[in-house]
Amino acid sequence: SSRVQDQLRNTQQICHTYGAFAAILEGGSVVTWGVPNYGGDSSRVQGQLSNVQQVSGTSNAFAAILANGNVVTWGAPRFGGDSSGVQDQLKGVQ
Repeated sequence: SSRVQDQLRNTQQICHTYGAFAAILEGGSVVTWGVPNYGGDSSRVQGQLSNVQQVSGTSNAFAAILANGNVVTWGAPRFGGDSSGVQDQLKGVQ
């Protein structure tokens, strides 16, 4: 976590997979660290991770619920990290 230590101020929630962590910061942004294939690298979706209300983890992936009810996922695709095939169904989630 030394790479992201300075970013972990005003942390609201921390969630984990087997090899990574995700922290929701005050204001709804998300910081991730750990093994990239376990969700530690959120760079592919970082632009979508604003106004995050909640994050949950599986063994190798994360899902974030945004304030508008949309869901953003990242991590290992076969563990739920790629939700592109069901994105139309992931609207209005509470």
